[in-house]
Amino acid sequence: MTAPITDSTSAVEPRRAAEASGRSGRRLPYNGLLALAAIVFTGVVTEIMPAGLLPLMSAELGVSESQIGSLVAVYALTTAVTAIPLTALTRGIPRKPLLLALVAGFVLVNAVTALAGDYLTILVARVVGGMLAGLLWAMAAGYAMRMVPPAHSGRALSVAMVGTPLAFAFGLPIATSLGTALGWRAAFALMAALAAGLAIWAVLALPAFRGERAAERPGLRQVLRLPGLAAVLATTAAFVLAHNAAYTYIAPLTVASGVAAHLDLALLLFGGFAVAGVLTAGALVDRHLRAMVLISSAVLGVAMVAIGLAVAQPVVVLVAIALWGLAYGGAPTLLQAAPARIAGEAADVAQSMVVASWNGSIAIGALLGGVALDTLGIGSLPWLALGLVAVAALIAGTVRTAFARLPRD
Repeated sequence: MTAPITDSTSAVEPRRAAEASGRSGRRLPYNGLLALAAIVFTGVVTEIMPAGLLPLMSAELGVSESQIGSLVAVYALTTAVTAIPLTALTRGIPRKPLLLALVAGFVLVNAVTALAGDYLTILVARVVGGMLAGLLWAMAAGYAMRMVPPAHSGRALSVAMVGTPLAFAFGLPIATSLGTALGWRAAFALMAALAAGLAIWAVLALPAFRGERAAERPGLRQVLRLPGLAAVLATTAAFVLAHNAAYTYIAPLTVASGVAAHLDLALLLFGGFAVAGVLTAGALVDRHLRAMVLISSAVLGVAMVAIGLAVAQPVVVLVAIALWGLAYGGAPTLLQAAPARIAGEAADVAQSMVVASWNGSIAIGALLGGVALDTLGIGSLPWLALGLVAVAALIAGTVRTAFARLPRD
């Protein structure tokens, strides 16, 4: 594995932090890691909430449903565009105060959304939220992995990242139900209150890490040239493109089987298996990173083939959705562990590149899927996704520096 960009002092910082937290043997600092998971959960729910509250927000604000839907796209696009520059600008800031500032920002974004009287104000708040999210995603993985010795960094990352599938599986349905019962403004207000509570938890639970010293900061190009990193970014892009080219259109994709009539339950199935995917990835990532990336790609491929060949069979489609969730659920852990290993103390910069690649691929995947849907029909989507995930597997399987195995500590 490529030696990380670091010095002899900073190289032992993760171990010292783990020892200072009182962790011994294989025990993880769960209090801090779960606090990170809750922060990630809040960030994801903040991003996707307008999708669940779309009709309510549209009616009260007097704008079209497509304009409310664009609030999600604006958030994701802002995240993709700003993650790298904001991470580069904040590399010298101590990590814990910066993370707390981001949580405070989510309080403000959700509070402003809850109180705003017009669409434009909410749009501006969403842009700010997207900027906060880009920096959060870049920081969270590195923060979790610095809390433990390197040999257990993948397990720590899986705990911190479990907030993402939980947000999709349970956070959005709960927020939507609250919005329906109490009003969409109350739902955003409750998210603001949740974020405020998380700030207190983070103060108590998270260790402090310094920022990068000026002399230790490699340039963006230097980080990108680290052996294996470009391949990790390409694998991430291909995998996320494959997922989103199909998942964006999962409603029409499940019409022929009749599953679309119960899409909420199908998505809950997807989310439940996504959580299982996170747990599986967490258990195996530290010793079998490359194998897990290849297995996840293969499972996603099998799911696409099943849907492509039996799109009208409800049982087959539901099994495929479960496999799909299992494959995609572990992806954040696997695809963020690799750049952190490669970049060492420059992990946050490498993670910002993953964030940009991931969010850009969400948008491009939806576009590719839409073009395929309009030109070739709904039946082309599983095969498009299969081709893209095959590219991801090819890169991961052939570039040996991209998903190297950690030595035992």
